[in-house]
Amino acid sequence: MHTVVVLALDQVIPFDLATPIEAFTRTRLPDGRVPYRLKVAGVGSTVDAGAFTLQPRFGLEALAEADTIVLPGCADVTAPVPGEALQALRKAAANGTRIASICSGAFVFAATGLLNGLRATTHWMAADLLARRHPEIDVDPDVLYVDNGQFLTSAGAAAGLDLCLHMIRRDHGSAVAADAARLAVMPLEREGGQAQFIVHDQPPTPRGSVLEPVLTWMEDNAAKELTLEDIAATAGMSTRTLNRRFREQTGTTPLQWLLQARIRQAQYLLEATDHPVDRIASQVGFGSPTAFRDRFKRTVGTSPNSYRAAFKG
Repeated sequence: MHTVVVLALDQVIPFDLATPIEAFTRTRLPDGRVPYRLKVAGVGSTVDAGAFTLQPRFGLEALAEADTIVLPGCADVTAPVPGEALQALRKAAANGTRIASICSGAFVFAATGLLNGLRATTHWMAADLLARRHPEIDVDPDVLYVDNGQFLTSAGAAAGLDLCLHMIRRDHGSAVAADAARLAVMPLEREGGQAQFIVHDQPPTPRGSVLEPVLTWMEDNAAKELTLEDIAATAGMSTRTLNRRFREQTGTTPLQWLLQARIRQAQYLLEATDHPVDRIASQVGFGSPTAFRDRFKRTVGTSPNSYRAAFKG
């Protein structure tokens, strides 16, 4: 039987903690056998879980007998990870134990050094912080989960369930994983990645900047076929000066900023209206519906129709 140990540290996020328990304990093989034995372990006798206090039945010694260790998210990603927990995780990894993180559990994982040189993900709101704190990790904020073989990471809590189903499929095949997905009322695979959930804010511009009026004009006229020369003329600058000012004050180019504005407008129209996708493509300034669909999928990670199905009120 495969032993799964969920390591609960202080300020553990309850939903992240429940996700692997739900997925692995309800999995059944075709003959009815239970393939997983699940244990919850902690560093001390009690764990702060926010709304309640958890009393794990097992200590860190359980990690030595685990086939899989799951690291659920913690509410405070800046809190130091107990040294004995890091040591136990490194020792388990050296013995070949599979280790997976859910949401901000990636910060605990990263603290072990085991993700160095690897691709990883976490919740999109924390991805920039993870990348800054651990530049040796290739942080991908656009995906639901990353499978490096022995080490796996996932985005938010729901993506943690995606990851658990993925591991069940790896262990016992698609049919067993599909049954587990049905019990969780989840598709075995969700279309698109984490990118579709990201709020794509425009790069901030300093208050009083000479770019403020032209940015407002660009957003108001995003549906038009604006060229760099059009924007420069409105700003009263040469194209070279305009590009330089944009990079200094927004970190991007005028045309990239305009593209992002169009995608944001398209997302709003997909969420708030019943306009056909071809009409929305025209409304937000794309030359053709095909170009719009291609750019939208590359930016948001899913098609306009799938985005609408997921987010329209």
